[in-house]
Amino acid sequence: MTRRLPRLTRRRFWGAAALTGLGLGLYTWRVEPHWLEFVRRDLPIRDLPDALVGRTLAQVSDIHVGPRVDPDYLAASFRALSALNPDVVTLTGDFVSATGTERVDEAAQLLENLSRPSLGTFAVLGNHDYGAGWNNPRVADQLTKRLADVGVRVLRNQSADVSGLRLTGLEDVWGPNFDLRTVQAALAAEPPGLVLCHNPDAADVNVWGRYRGWILSGHTHGGQCKPPFLPPPLLPVANKRYTAGEFDLGDGRRLYINRGLGHLTRVRFNVRPEITLFRLVREEPT
Repeated sequence: MTRRLPRLTRRRFWGAAALTGLGLGLYTWRVEPHWLEFVRRDLPIRDLPDALVGRTLAQVSDIHVGPRVDPDYLAASFRALSALNPDVVTLTGDFVSATGTERVDEAAQLLENLSRPSLGTFAVLGNHDYGAGWNNPRVADQLTKRLADVGVRVLRNQSADVSGLRLTGLEDVWGPNFDLRTVQAALAAEPPGLVLCHNPDAADVNVWGRYRGWILSGHTHGGQCKPPFLPPPLLPVANKRYTAGEFDLGDGRRLYINRGLGHLTRVRFNVRPEITLFRLVREEPT
């Protein structure tokens, strides 16, 4: 005897739809925001010093220490990164989500979960690191000082030498210290080089001169929610091309946008949080 399938009634349809929606909502709220992905890829740099070939550079971005991101998740993420023994760590801004300095000590204490890599830990500030309205230098100054206490050097339109690699950090383009002349001076030296800059929109500002190399950014969180096969509907950038991953800027510069570790609102769909592990390689001449 042939068994009949249950008839699809309107009540059953809407019941199934409600269960699907509930499951999807729980996934985007409880699962993906903490489903960290370690992205591994090569980072080819022109004239890379021999001492750095094959070394690992890690990028962490958009930690957002504050009331909306689970501190245990953040601490576990940094411990997991430490277990991978990167040679150098870069942090591309938005350490805190706060109106003032109330989260600065918490951010510094979080970074104590990161073992100090052999070649150092370097950072730039993001817009949220300037407090409410992104215009309070006192927040940024205090955060810079406290991060230095735990071994993180914040580059504010400054450069550092990392075994022959010139690492330059730019102030955030939305912050009060993105001065065009100072930024141009910071970018003026010859390669080998690598630039850290929180907001990828800075790549479109006319300050780059002869710089030809990589820019590591964050800020977008990859949009946090992305429909399959479609771009994310919400991005906090003027250039909506800048979502996440690698972009060829067409003039010898290349941009990599990290999807971020934390969030402003606890929801992610098809945009997992990311820590990037770059293997430094020498770029072959073309």
